[in-house]
Amino acid sequence: MEIPADKQWGIHTARALQNFTLAGNRVNARLLNAYFLVKKAAAIANRELGYLDAGKADAIIAAADRFREMGCDCPLPALQGGAGTSTNMLVNELIAKEAKAHPIEEVNLHQSTNDSYPTALKVAAIRGVRELSEAFAALQGVFQEREKDFAEIAILGKTELVDAVPLTLGSQFASFAEAFARDRWRTFKCEERLRTVNLGGTAVGTGLTAPRDYIFLVVDKLRELSGLGLSRAENMVEATANADCFVEVSGILNAAAVNMIKASEDLRRLAMLGEIRLPAVQAGSSIMPGKINPVILESAIQIGIKVKANNSIVADCAARGSLQICEFMPLLADALLESIDLLLGGAEMLSKHAQGIEAEQEECLKRLNASPEIITAFLPQIGYDRCTELLAKYERQEGLNVREFLEEELGKAAVEETLSSQNLMSLGHRK
Repeated sequence: MEIPADKQWGIHTARALQNFTLAGNRVNARLLNAYFLVKKAAAIANRELGYLDAGKADAIIAAADRFREMGCDCPLPALQGGAGTSTNMLVNELIAKEAKAHPIEEVNLHQSTNDSYPTALKVAAIRGVRELSEAFAALQGVFQEREKDFAEIAILGKTELVDAVPLTLGSQFASFAEAFARDRWRTFKCEERLRTVNLGGTAVGTGLTAPRDYIFLVVDKLRELSGLGLSRAENMVEATANADCFVEVSGILNAAAVNMIKASEDLRRLAMLGEIRLPAVQAGSSIMPGKINPVILESAIQIGIKVKANNSIVADCAARGSLQICEFMPLLADALLESIDLLLGGAEMLSKHAQGIEAEQEECLKRLNASPEIITAFLPQIGYDRCTELLAKYERQEGLNVREFLEEELGKAAVEETLSSQNLMSLGHRK
């Protein structure tokens, strides 16, 4: 094949572009950035051990740094055969042309796609989950602020989409905050599952064609460059063959997606009931003037749905690996990193939106005072049978809401004390 002179890549990438004429995602930018770092680590190790000419190694290192800083216009589709070889060769050829080096014999020296690709993916994923943990921390903080703002506002709890016993609006937002706190902690901890890499194992984890001193040194160099707590896998054959660590991390992302969907759905319901007011961010209809829709929450729900689907993809790709390799690593990488990017954007979007949520205190009070379910709060004082009698009597009268009726029957002071936010949230009644 003839390669136009203005192209940054070479024959291997040109053939891949000819073979994989696919629409959809290109190779994730996080993965490419991490791959250039892996190439830099390999060049430093090979230069230090004398396997690569110092001048050539320096040129490779400089090229890798330039692409990490400036990025590249990646032409390759994410979904490619060959366990990621086309991505590896794209990186090799980009660096080679910039550094005037041989893409395989110098840039790819002592490496294979099968050890460099999973290693690059782990570096990219660790960086991603660190960012995600910080985003969930911020999201948690915003909902904790709403928890404080709404701490004194009593509302009706809802079970099975039906009014239930009272609690406070603040406690509802505390439940959102606590769920996001778990997401923060889980994403922070899950990088531990990604720190063991098989770089130096070459094709099947035995290190065939790589010198032993390079195998022991290259991971040290990558750890120094990345600032991540990376270590060489004790069993690199196993680490090359199995991708279940990515499934475990994806499962944690899946849990975060579930919480994002649940919180967003609940916020939509509270807004529909008129107990909260969401920020109006855009016109909601092309035909109905003045209609405002919960578009941010709907976007967050769709993000969660996509991440849940990606979790199934990651698991299926890892399960379909055969013997010493996971052939479907490109799809696995695309799904995993897309989930990180989606959740990161979703958490930041939801955090900004939640800052503007306001309580409709009058509507909350109106709904609370009109609900027969508030009588449940009086069970400790007057018992189940007396509560039932009072409800039956209430049904026969006209003109009063439930609270007003109870104030006439039980006294205003007793009702105020029983339905106070402090009593409702006191974790059980006091004798």
